[in-house]
Amino acid sequence: MAFSPLIRDETPDDIPTIRAVTIAAFETLAISLHTEHWIIEALRAAGALTVSLVAVLEDQVVGHIAFSPVTMSDGSAGWYGLGPLSVLPPYQGQGIGTALVKAGLSRLQDLKAQGCCVVGHPAYYPRFGFEPSLVLTCEDIPPEFFFVLSFQGQVPQGTATFHSGFEVDDDPAEPDESQSFSLG
Repeated sequence: MAFSPLIRDETPDDIPTIRAVTIAAFETLAISLHTEHWIIEALRAAGALTVSLVAVLEDQVVGHIAFSPVTMSDGSAGWYGLGPLSVLPPYQGQGIGTALVKAGLSRLQDLKAQGCCVVGHPAYYPRFGFEPSLVLTCEDIPPEFFFVLSFQGQVPQGTATFHSGFEVDDDPAEPDESQSFSLG
């Protein structure tokens, strides 16, 4: 059964729920490092969530998608990264992720973006027009998991680098004890 969720911009009140949805969505995935919720928080703290949408069913947030700027080694501007994409497990496979991706890509086009990159499952993202690239790579990502979608027909050449928020490996809200000091 496919659902027709309301897709809207995140609000400050959604932030704790987005965290919970993201944790639940990735909890059982063996390929996950389980840092996706921290990535979203790091992107938000850096002001790098260009598009952040939630899917709502019966007043409950059941999904979230984030888009953030991507740096291209050839200097191409206007490219964004998709992710993380999260849907609560009971609602997965029901069209909610598809609705979020389509709405997010439409929003990027409204912003006059040049295109979008994603690191993801080869069976999922091609349905939205994403393709492997012969001219663009992403460091440390096997090419079979890196996809691009150009809105203008041109794909940058070189290397795509996602925002530094994707490098988080610990809760960005927690102090780093290795950098703490005492005045006493």
